[in-house]
Amino acid sequence: MQTYDVVVVGSGTSGQTAALQLNEKSLNVAVIEKSDRPGGICALAGCQPKKWFYETAEAIAKARHLQGKGIVTAPEGNWSQVLKQKQRFTSGIPEGTIKHLQEAGINFVSGEATFLDDETLSVNGKRIQAKFFILAAGAKPMDLPIEGKEHVMTSDGFLDLDVLPPSICFIGGGFISFEFAHFAARLGSHNQQSVVLEVMDRPLKNFDAEMVELLVEASQAEGIEVRSGVEIKAIEKHHEALMIRTAQGNRLKADLAVHGAGRVPDLDTLGLNAAGIQYSKRGILVDDRLRTSNRRIFAVGDCAATMQLARVADKEAQVAADNILAEFDMGRKATMDYDAVPAILFTYPQFGMIGKTEDSLQQLGTPYHKSFAKNLSWPTYKRVGLKHAAYKILTDTNNLILGAHILSDQAAGLINTIKQAMLNKTTVDELYQQTIVSPYPTRESDLSYMLKPLLSG
Repeated sequence: MQTYDVVVVGSGTSGQTAALQLNEKSLNVAVIEKSDRPGGICALAGCQPKKWFYETAEAIAKARHLQGKGIVTAPEGNWSQVLKQKQRFTSGIPEGTIKHLQEAGINFVSGEATFLDDETLSVNGKRIQAKFFILAAGAKPMDLPIEGKEHVMTSDGFLDLDVLPPSICFIGGGFISFEFAHFAARLGSHNQQSVVLEVMDRPLKNFDAEMVELLVEASQAEGIEVRSGVEIKAIEKHHEALMIRTAQGNRLKADLAVHGAGRVPDLDTLGLNAAGIQYSKRGILVDDRLRTSNRRIFAVGDCAATMQLARVADKEAQVAADNILAEFDMGRKATMDYDAVPAILFTYPQFGMIGKTEDSLQQLGTPYHKSFAKNLSWPTYKRVGLKHAAYKILTDTNNLILGAHILSDQAAGLINTIKQAMLNKTTVDELYQQTIVSPYPTRESDLSYMLKPLLSG
């Protein structure tokens, strides 16, 4: 029987963050990982590797928008070259993850963890006990209720394709499908065809509906077709091509079908019932301290019923670690606040949001003020030939920002500025005055134009 102060299940970004923070305080920590490629989705097949494709796709998109405006010939993308750069980055992550943890003094255990009771795990037939546990088991692609689903490639596989086929069908209208479709539009062949199929009445259901329509328009301008209200019944393989049949009786031919319908918490093998841990389809139920229904067990990241974003997972890991350290009289208890969490779609233009959508405010009956404009013709966008820039900022009766939604080539920077204002309870009037002295002209300085209609005076 092995005994630790804390056992962390999962070696992704949140698992490593928690383990290292606890280890720094000299606690005896172990990390258990069932995958033969430790390191987590963010590092191996998500946030980090997809940025290799995004950076190149963005450069090509900008050049295309400036063609005839100073760029004579836009560059061509080469998917295979980007792939090599990405694989050079990801190839060392599994070994590097283990080495980093072990050098810090953390015991790395390879195997599948299953609770036997509320204080004991079984791993490779051996029992492991701990005073506290942190579950950071991550997520997996959701099961598709489609006949022929074995012909669908996961998002992990898409980022390892040697070359892009001419026609691709993305199943599901979420983050993955939109980002990958935009990569393909810039890094694929001249006759590249991509279609996004969404079963609901609109894609990106957690984003502001009006702003999503504008992203769809921008996507269609790049040759990306987006169809909503489409239920896929079956996928059939005919020689080298796929035939996708819908419940509406339509047929769509594609060279490749990619799973972009999202991920679900990876809980099946954890034996949560044996540990008295409550969970739902959304994940493990936690309070604002990330504690589960078993007070000695915490859950963070994609396996918890919270937000599936990597930096959120890191913050949750810090909060969970702080609360465990407080149990050892090594710090103060902490809570998690999700009110000002930004989300960015790395399409081109980028699509960023934070806080409330207009739809949610209307459903709640919350009074609000709005500043909104689309197809912005400000000089900053004319210079880069971007025709689909738009924004929406929502404020309350006290002139504090409730939500912001940006479609722009540098949406991440704008959203981060607004995030800080929300965290600091900065009023629109104050933020407007601060923005005036931003470097000019920049996207951040354009924020003053967005805020001006909301000024209280």
